Amino acid sequence: MPFKNHQISIFLFIQKHKYEFLLFALVQHLFIGIFITDLPSYTQIIWPINMVILGLASVGLFFEKGKLKNRIRNILLLMVVLFPIFLPLFGKNEGYMFALNLIFSGFFIFIFWELLKFLLKPSYINADVISASACGYLLLIEINTFLFQLCSYGHPDSFKGLSTADPASTYMDFVYFCSITITSIGFGDITPNTHHTKLITSLFGIIGQFYTVVLVGIIISKFSSKPAQT
Repeated sequence: MPFKNHQISIFLFIQKHKYEFLLFALVQHLFIGIFITDLPSYTQIIWPINMVILGLASVGLFFEKGKLKNRIRNILLLMVVLFPIFLPLFGKNEGYMFALNLIFSGFFIFIFWELLKFLLKPSYINADVISASACGYLLLIEINTFLFQLCSYGHPDSFKGLSTADPASTYMDFVYFCSITITSIGFGDITPNTHHTKLITSLFGIIGQFYTVVLVGIIISKFSSKPAQT
């Protein structure tokens, strides 16, 4: 009985702080490269661990969402954990890299959709709404990082200034590129080189600005409609 009560307590704690957990997991997945010097170890060890952390952090979003959604999430999670493990063997295979980026894009789009539905639902502002808003911003970076990698592995000349020494370098360069694009900084050291990637980059920038503007409007309307809740 005490063990069961302990399980219930853990369940309630995860459910209560699910957006904070997801925010932490997204930050560590995108920016843990700041502390990594050995990129091969990042690809073989850190990246799979990152995805396990991210997958566990996303569990809270799918509590009471039905068996089908949880089954889809579990299948996608299994694939995004396994694909990086086999990168040392198949990392130079274009078909494998295409499939990897496609699966990762689908995984993050799936999570982003659930998050977006939450942001549109409540009529109040609290810590969950703020954390979920930040998660949505980082998820847009995740989604576009892997979509851009799809373009890059399919057409190596899609971008100028991109490091292609190994998958980890390419991934980190795209995280950087997507971050400065969505924030409208645009240093110009990495640039789209085909009309496809130029238009996709333009669309990404518009979506990022639209998300920010709409999100600010949603938060203001929620804040002004009712007293703040905790």
